[in-house]
Amino acid sequence: MAEPLIIALPDRTPRLAVTSWVAPNAAVIGNVLLGANASVWYSATLRAEFEPIEVGPGSNVQDSVTIHTDPGFPVKIGARVTIGHNAVLHGCTVEDDCLIGIGAVIGNGAVIGAQSLIAPGAVVPQRMVIPPRSMVAGVPAKVRRELNAEEIEANVVNASAYEYLLGVHRDANSS
Repeated sequence: MAEPLIIALPDRTPRLAVTSWVAPNAAVIGNVLLGANASVWYSATLRAEFEPIEVGPGSNVQDSVTIHTDPGFPVKIGARVTIGHNAVLHGCTVEDDCLIGIGAVIGNGAVIGAQSLIAPGAVVPQRMVIPPRSMVAGVPAKVRRELNAEEIEANVVNASAYEYLLGVHRDANSS
């Protein structure tokens, strides 16, 4: 079975919680910290040559996501965050219980407040600050409304589903 690409750089070594999982063809490079039950899915790339990338407990980085840093712009992803397929996160902060939609782009210095939803294909410009519990869509992204309790719970349920799938895929790939 193929192994993930885990690369240490000088003074920048990936640190993976024992309960985290990285898919066989994903790449984790440099100063990356994966929390408990965090997962990095097929073809995703996390590159931290300049600043750290932190992925919080129970968060999932789905297929073909790219996460990268720039000097002065680390990436911090909170707990129970879902980063949808093909999203690009660059030097940003995503607080707890968020869902970043498929193909969304988040620029350097942007902050996504807790319990928010970034719609598929949205482009969050550099340094934009999104208030907690926001529904955000568009190019450029705009806050459209506040999420209701049911929508916020759906963010958490989605992350929980990926914690379950982490175990399924880890077991399937270990044989």
